[in-house]
Amino acid sequence: MDKKLEAKLKKLPPNPGVYFHRDKTGAIIYVGKAANLRNRVRQYFQKSRAYDAKTEALVAEIATVDWTEVESEADALFLEAELVRRYRPRFNILLRDDKSLQYVRIDYDSDYPTVRMVRRPLDDGARYFGPYISGFAVKKALRYLRRAFPYAVSRPLGQKRASLHYHLGLDPGLEEGRTSLEDYRANLRKLMQYLRGNRVSLIRDIEKEMKRSAKQQDFEEAARLRNQLQCLQALSRQILFSDREIQDAQKDEALAGLAQLLGLAKAPRRIEGFDISHMQGTDTVASMVVFVDGLPEKTAYRKFRMRLPGNDDFAHINEALTRRLSEKNAAKWGLPDLFLIDGGKGQLAAALKARNAAGLSVPMIGLAKREEEIIVPLPAGDGVAERAAAAGGLVSTSQDFLTIDLPPASPVVKLLQRIRDESHRFAVSYHSTIKRKRNTASLLDEIPGVGPLTRKKLIRHFGSARGVIKAPVSELQALLGPQTGQNIARYLEALTQNTRP
Repeated sequence: MDKKLEAKLKKLPPNPGVYFHRDKTGAIIYVGKAANLRNRVRQYFQKSRAYDAKTEALVAEIATVDWTEVESEADALFLEAELVRRYRPRFNILLRDDKSLQYVRIDYDSDYPTVRMVRRPLDDGARYFGPYISGFAVKKALRYLRRAFPYAVSRPLGQKRASLHYHLGLDPGLEEGRTSLEDYRANLRKLMQYLRGNRVSLIRDIEKEMKRSAKQQDFEEAARLRNQLQCLQALSRQILFSDREIQDAQKDEALAGLAQLLGLAKAPRRIEGFDISHMQGTDTVASMVVFVDGLPEKTAYRKFRMRLPGNDDFAHINEALTRRLSEKNAAKWGLPDLFLIDGGKGQLAAALKARNAAGLSVPMIGLAKREEEIIVPLPAGDGVAERAAAAGGLVSTSQDFLTIDLPPASPVVKLLQRIRDESHRFAVSYHSTIKRKRNTASLLDEIPGVGPLTRKKLIRHFGSARGVIKAPVSELQALLGPQTGQNIARYLEALTQNTRP
């Protein structure tokens, strides 16, 4: 490797950005995005790494590397697409596979503008942005951007009332005239400005508009613009594609930084995240997600249906950890290098109580939702506060805990947030499944000897559980046989008699 290039690689920052590979003539031959510029760009020059023929050809022509830092993965995602379209680097074309790329389509000039993802741009007068190789990341980014710049995804047919998405703040509400077409298009112009990678100038413009509205005492408009700014700033804390960048655990900055922050002997290879989900204290469940080397290990996920009744997150976290750390499960599943509890000091204290009761000392921390604060139990390892301050964080101490507030763009925060969000998603998914089953349960589920297939047969024939209850014995016998039909009729008759006033 050239010494100048080697010296330049040492200056790479550990931040999101877009990088440019140039050949010896200075021409840009490849543009790429990265959640961590240092890790991603250095991968091209690792001698131990195996490449395909196209990547080897690219690496052979790299003479120097330049980069542009941005504040978030979303900025990197959209800036990469804009620069690929602008410079048309030849290796960006050569390295594409046969899959159709994706574009963001905005029919701005329509009388009902919509925003959606498409495979191919057409000559239909709409505005197209892309192409994007990572369609998954773009869709995820658009979901967050929709909170800042509400847009419609399709034209409603015959609908005159504003949709649910309008009341959630995701749709302009053109159906009821909640937003004028002129204002909606102004909003779309801001969205398009972001998609072109002009985030800094966009934020500057919104700040000016907000101050102008406040000065004119149009406080409602000023509040709306303030909310737009907050949504855009929240994007810097969202993970869009970095979890798909495969990195070695010891070299991954987030894991190494977490180990350094907590004073661990080595980077935590296995991290388990826990969360609780319920609906007003009913159908309460707990989730356990597992991340190995910073990536989800979904075959190791586990879920727990809570035995304790009521709405008590502290008690349920304690129950989940008690069951997780039982002698049987600890032997069967092994133990992680770190536990991450979704919640603040109360949830973490309940989890610590379960861990201590099991006689274990596995490190355990919490992540509070609102400010993404890391909660560390005391006594913490020596120098935690000093190391957090060195990483740009703020530290406060209470009687039993340290609260660490790292910068939102910190790789450590993003890793913990990714694990916390996944544990929340898994818990909500299981809770929804249980709630749906309970809501669809009927008297037929309680009949002894009647399984799912027989229930389905009864519902298909009689239309509903009420129809089965009213059915004559002869019809039940004709459908299921003399004995089974008679048994069901007797059970239903006894059940209805017992429930009469």
